Amino acid sequence: MSVLTKQAPGAAATIAAGPPGRRKQGSPRRRNQRSGYLFLLPWFLGMLFTIVPFFASLYLAFTDYNLFTEPNFVGLANFQAMAEDPRLGQSLKVTFIYTFVSVPISLAVALLIALVLNRGLQGLAIYRSVYYLPSLLGGSVAIVMLWRYIFGNEGIINGFLGLFGIAGPAWVTDPNFSLSTLIVLNVWTFGSPMVIFLAGLRQVPTMYYEAASIDGASRWRQFRSITIPLISPIIFFNLIMQLIGSFQTFTQGYVMSGGTGGPADSTLFYNLYLYQKGFTEFEMGYASAMAWLLLMIIAIFTAINFIASRFWVFYDN
Repeated sequence: MSVLTKQAPGAAATIAAGPPGRRKQGSPRRRNQRSGYLFLLPWFLGMLFTIVPFFASLYLAFTDYNLFTEPNFVGLANFQAMAEDPRLGQSLKVTFIYTFVSVPISLAVALLIALVLNRGLQGLAIYRSVYYLPSLLGGSVAIVMLWRYIFGNEGIINGFLGLFGIAGPAWVTDPNFSLSTLIVLNVWTFGSPMVIFLAGLRQVPTMYYEAASIDGASRWRQFRSITIPLISPIIFFNLIMQLIGSFQTFTQGYVMSGGTGGPADSTLFYNLYLYQKGFTEFEMGYASAMAWLLLMIIAIFTAINFIASRFWVFYDN
């Protein structure tokens, strides 16, 4: 009884102070949390410049607003007008063709170049920088102007075809070819997904290829059964990013057509038509409704890809 009486104060002090391990672990955890919030602070501040326009555009989508007068609430009138707008349908058609043609080709070219660079070439950093450069410049006004010159009536492409006695078409001013030139431009800017593919390929363990070679698997079988499954998360990521970027294409169509979407609305991208409605015709309420339609389209296709990814994207758990 005396022993218990002597030890009780120490036990009580230990209980009051708590386990020593908890005290040591809690302090670093709190410091890490504070550091995390500190690094997130710029993002939180940036959200202030995003949330307000986000909800403002949602409100304006249900109004008649021309930037100079007070918004007039009109309900679903803007969305009803969109259903009857033939140019909006044309802009969706142009954007869908551009996206579903250029994105697969761009990803295929990017993966092919990444496979070549992954073979251990000397000066890999130089090649990687050179191939990435078009991604930095492809969306710029200067490169689009250069592209317009290359595919002009007397441009480099037609000059080259003329050496063989072939009269090249008017690539830029012919509705049958104008969109194709922009698709080629988008494929040319494959550098960004290529760098990501290359990083993924360099993470694939070589022991898989060695085992497959011993079993007599061909290069194509190794690519199909080892490379593609192991980098499928990288393919999925590039697919989502390229898909979203293509739906938001604006600069290429604006510069190539002089802001009109011509010839014959063949380069009238959805974002370009949205710009025309909002800042040329000052139908800001209609443009806001178009912006929310684009958000829903991107969300739907992103959701479809996430659902489909369950059947072809493999994670090394």
